[in-house]
Amino acid sequence: MSLHEAVFLAPALKLAELSQEEAVYQITRLAENGNADAQALLGQYCLDGRGVDRDATQALNWFRLAAQQGHLMALNMLGRCQENGWGCVPDISAALTNYRRAAEGGLDWAQYNYANLLRMGRGTAPDTLAAFDFYRKAAAQGHAGAMNMLGRFHHEGWGMEVNEAEAAQWYRQAAEAGDFRGQISYAGVLAELGKMTESVAWLREAMKTATPAVLEGLSQQLLQSPEKSFREVGEEMRKKARGRG
Repeated sequence: MSLHEAVFLAPALKLAELSQEEAVYQITRLAENGNADAQALLGQYCLDGRGVDRDATQALNWFRLAAQQGHLMALNMLGRCQENGWGCVPDISAALTNYRRAAEGGLDWAQYNYANLLRMGRGTAPDTLAAFDFYRKAAAQGHAGAMNMLGRFHHEGWGMEVNEAEAAQWYRQAAEAGDFRGQISYAGVLAELGKMTESVAWLREAMKTATPAVLEGLSQQLLQSPEKSFREVGEEMRKKARGRG
C-alpha cells in the first residue's frame, strides 16, 4: 500500500485485495457518490497517472471537491496544485489559504508547506516566528522535512541565536527519519567533527532518495573536497544524477 493510500484509504475500501483496475473503479464509484477520501485519492491517482491517464486538471477538480468537505489532505493537495500551477494558473494566495486551513486542522504536511510560504514570504509578508511554530508542530508529528528545517533555523540563526548543538540534534532526527536533506545536513555536521566515515555513510544514504538536481549540485561541492572519500561519493552522486549510477 502506498503512502497516499494509507492516508486517504476509506474504511470501505481494501485496495490491497483488488487489482489496480478494480481499485480505480471502486474509488471512482465512491468519489462520484461524494466520498471525500475517495475523491482525494482519485485526485492523487490523476496527478500521478496511476491507473488512469495523467490529468492535472482532473486531479485539481477531485481535490477541490474533497476540500469542500473539509478533507485535510485534499486541502493540502489543492494548495500544492495552486502553488505549482498543476491544472491551473499558479495562485500563491489561494495556496496559502488552503495550506493554512489544513495546517490549522493539524495536518503535518500542510503545516510544513504553510511554514515554507511563511518563511519565504510567498503570498504574505515573511513571518519567521510563525514559520518556526508550524515547522515545530509538523516535527512533533514526525515530519522529517520539518525536523530538518528546525535544524536550519538553529544553524542559520533565523529569528533566534545560533545554536549548533540544537541544530545537530534536529539534523540527526531528520536524517534518522529518512529525509535526504536532513541526511546531507547531518553529514555536514559529522564532517565538521572529523567523523568522515559516518559522514560518508549518511551521504550515501541520502543518495538513495535525493533528487537528481540535488545530487548534481552536491556532487560538484564534494568533488572539490581535499578528502578522498568525499570525492569518491561525489563521483557516485554525479553518475547517479546523470543516469549512469
